[in-house]
Amino acid sequence: MEKKYSVVFHPSEDGIEVIKKLKLELFNIIRWYGSCNSVAHITIGGFKANENQLEKYRQKLSKIADTLTPVQIYLDHFDAYEESRAFFISPSEDSKINLKPMMKKIQEALQISSKDRSDDPHISIGRNLTPENIQIARDLFTTINMDFLCDAIILREFDPIKKQYFILETFPFGSNPQPELIQGSLF
Repeated sequence: MEKKYSVVFHPSEDGIEVIKKLKLELFNIIRWYGSCNSVAHITIGGFKANENQLEKYRQKLSKIADTLTPVQIYLDHFDAYEESRAFFISPSEDSKINLKPMMKKIQEALQISSKDRSDDPHISIGRNLTPENIQIARDLFTTINMDFLCDAIILREFDPIKKQYFILETFPFGSNPQPELIQGSLF
């Protein structure tokens, strides 16, 4: 049976708590909204897989993570996608320059389709917001200055009952940009 999975970067535990409080603050004003209960993350992409396919995805994620080097990410402003009705925290331009190639490498290795991937790194505060609620969020949240060490790829599985993703596995970065091939000796 196929299940839904997503691949993300998580901010630090402190960052997750700060964003949880921001989401709660917005919830207290506008009530329930999309993403109000989701754990803070930067989406790389999603896919469906059965148990056999999932093992291949895990192996690829492990290999990719080994080649990546941790990088400090700075989140420095709020923004919105008016057309998709989302309000989010955006990384600095320098941080995006670091994140985008990592995201692309992972997306290509996992062959994540363009409709199931994110090309603009961000941390959602709310999705499917009305224009009025986006304006409320813009008025409520004007400045942000956070940072975290991006040092792992997180594989999450969707729980159809809770309608939330949970962490399935964490793949720490190995800082081995080009793993060496070890030549064996025949004699």
